[in-house]
Amino acid sequence: MSIKLSISLFFIFLLGSQISIAQNSDDLFSQARTAAFDHKQYTLAKQLAKAAILKSPDYLEIRIFLGRIYTWEKQADSARLEFDKIIKLNPQVEDVYIAYSNLEFWNNDTEKALTICNQGMSLFQNSVDLAILKAKFLNDLKKWSEADQVISEVLTKHPNQTEARALATRIRENSATNRIGVNYTFVSFDKQFADPWHLTSFDYSRQTSFGSIIGRINYANRFNGNGVQYEVDAYPRLSNTFMAYISGGYSPNLGVFPQTRAGFSLYANLPKSMEAEAGFRYLQFGDNTWIYTASLGKYVKSFWFNLRTYLTPSSGQVGQSFTLTTRYYVGGTDDFLSLGLSTGLSPDDQRNIVLINASSYKLQSNGLTLAYRRSINSFHIINLKASWTNQEYQRDTRGNSIELGVGYIRRF
Repeated sequence: MSIKLSISLFFIFLLGSQISIAQNSDDLFSQARTAAFDHKQYTLAKQLAKAAILKSPDYLEIRIFLGRIYTWEKQADSARLEFDKIIKLNPQVEDVYIAYSNLEFWNNDTEKALTICNQGMSLFQNSVDLAILKAKFLNDLKKWSEADQVISEVLTKHPNQTEARALATRIRENSATNRIGVNYTFVSFDKQFADPWHLTSFDYSRQTSFGSIIGRINYANRFNGNGVQYEVDAYPRLSNTFMAYISGGYSPNLGVFPQTRAGFSLYANLPKSMEAEAGFRYLQFGDNTWIYTASLGKYVKSFWFNLRTYLTPSSGQVGQSFTLTTRYYVGGTDDFLSLGLSTGLSPDDQRNIVLINASSYKLQSNGLTLAYRRSINSFHIINLKASWTNQEYQRDTRGNSIELGVGYIRRF
């Protein structure tokens, strides 16, 4: 007797014994859930669910469960038949609209998914789950302004809704076709440099069907000189899960800025309101410097936590920096307080560009950053930032620096 035949006979025997033991639909439903969730035996789960439905044809929760199993098994037509039966029997069941719209979304028919979701919302106007799905579908259809409006209403009523918070961040970046921004930063040193630094940037962002593209001009007054840097950043959307970051920059003022810089990262939106990134940065500041970075983020109610590391190989050693950032949202996506704790030299910090790979000895650094971001009528955004850093700029020689920054963003 073949192994496949033996396994089939075993499950037939198991199914028959379970159905004979279970005397009512609740018992069968419980066993079906155990078979599906604990043992991933979807065929057995479907048979048990069907047996339960024979005993209780109007037990709609079992029918929804069966439709979901059909969905997981990629039997879309069978799932649709089951969901349609449920709506015909009783349209006042919120869960069927959630399951049905997800089925169509996962089968690449977002328009139909949105239609079903809207049907559900017409009956359950206060449903948070349906509202989040609607925003998700609108975002996928590139109807970003509508998606932003829906998810903002959810967060206004439910500011601690973790899934909505994570989705809102992605939608907000897409919702404005154009964006301009200007930033100014003042950096003062107690020992490392006699004169303070003045840094200014102006950027313009354009949302396209492929993702956002940003052009930026940076100006700096430091090291007793002035310099300008030109940068272009792009954030192409690769799928509903993945987005890339591609960046390049050039400056004719080597010494004030790196002559060239480049960067690439791949972002992933993960389950459980998590996100991850991995990539590299390149700086040409005299020598070529390659820096590798990775981060992991997590939304928890009104909080966002992110841990990032930079790894810089040089002279047989690897320089390391770590930054833990926490945001507390006090309103929408652009309304939050932020606290950052850092150790090591980060290439994203302008104060460190002359120190990375400056010697074979790995310089140390510790810092604290406070920031506040506030939106006004959704179109105007104000950024405030203050940070303190205790920096080892020569071996066994440390100094402090204070950074103050202000920024303004206009969406239109």
